[in-house]
Amino acid sequence: MKLGIVGLPNVGKSTLFNAITNAGAQSANYPFCTIDPNVGVVSVPDSRLDMLCKMYTVGDKVPPIVPAVIEFVDIAGLVKGASKGEGLGNKFLGNIREVDAIVHVVRCFENDDIIHVEGSIDPIRDIETIDLELIFSDMEMVERRIAKVTKDLKGDKSLQSELDFLKELYSVLESGKSARTIDTTEETQAMMDVMNLLTSKPIIYAANMSESDFAGGNSDGNPYFKKVEELAKNEGAEVLPICAQLEADIADMDEEEKLMFLSELGLENSGLDRLIKKSYSLLGLISYLTAGEKEVRAWTIRDGLKAPQAAGKIHSDFERGFIRAQVIAYSDLEECGSMANARGKGLVRTEGKEYVMKDGDIVEFLFNV
Repeated sequence: MKLGIVGLPNVGKSTLFNAITNAGAQSANYPFCTIDPNVGVVSVPDSRLDMLCKMYTVGDKVPPIVPAVIEFVDIAGLVKGASKGEGLGNKFLGNIREVDAIVHVVRCFENDDIIHVEGSIDPIRDIETIDLELIFSDMEMVERRIAKVTKDLKGDKSLQSELDFLKELYSVLESGKSARTIDTTEETQAMMDVMNLLTSKPIIYAANMSESDFAGGNSDGNPYFKKVEELAKNEGAEVLPICAQLEADIADMDEEEKLMFLSELGLENSGLDRLIKKSYSLLGLISYLTAGEKEVRAWTIRDGLKAPQAAGKIHSDFERGFIRAQVIAYSDLEECGSMANARGKGLVRTEGKEYVMKDGDIVEFLFNV
């Protein structure tokens, strides 16, 4: 999974990226300090892996843990006119096309020492600024597609339905709405996916607040946050209250110190943990697990995937030669304490090709190629 972190200059975007990836992207009080996209790969926290590791440790032989990962891309800030090449323009738009979802950092804090590129704090205006640039870029993309389909229609009348949909989509974009707001069927969604539109990507608004607002549990009292929350609700998007500076403060702490610090602030999880959880939910992702003396590992798949396709995430041969899967729910194995006890209680199931994977399934695939 690849998430693109975007936002206007000086909203806390690179500070947040640095904190959650420790990748060291430059953070400075002026536009375009992030010239190239900085990439950080982050392990997905999963306490289930720790338990499985202990279960399969024999003597001093501890199996390595391989967690699922998320790739974060810190994409250079943009300004009005980016779709026409202003600022870093087309470079920004090209980088964002490659991500699965967008984390849009929105400034919801006052600070006279940090200059806002527009001269004042207005999160809705800031969101609209970026949205419009993405919409303009998508309109150009749809226009080109309309021209191509119109030309091809002369030799293939079956393309009429696609042309009709493209014209409807263009009309929606022209009205200032994102592509994600249009109702699609499976067929029309496939037509839209071909174009990889920027405004069709799922989005999480990260409302970046001051430490006093966020740590004190007063996010509902922050008028800027309430506005972002309402906009996200109307769009069907996710919203995440966060304090980038706080995340930066805890980034270098060890796990025990971090948990103690968060607890003092009345928080159970870091911003990274909450962001990952929302990302999984937004993209419809779950994790299944494989475990043994050689390795304990988490595999990220789309919710609703069947066993053979899930096996294919490990290796294409597993899917091609799939026979069956031995499956146990994590909670059952945890309660039993060992795979032997679980088998003795009949909790390890044999599942076939139609089995739909569940989050936390611990699986051994049997295949023959």
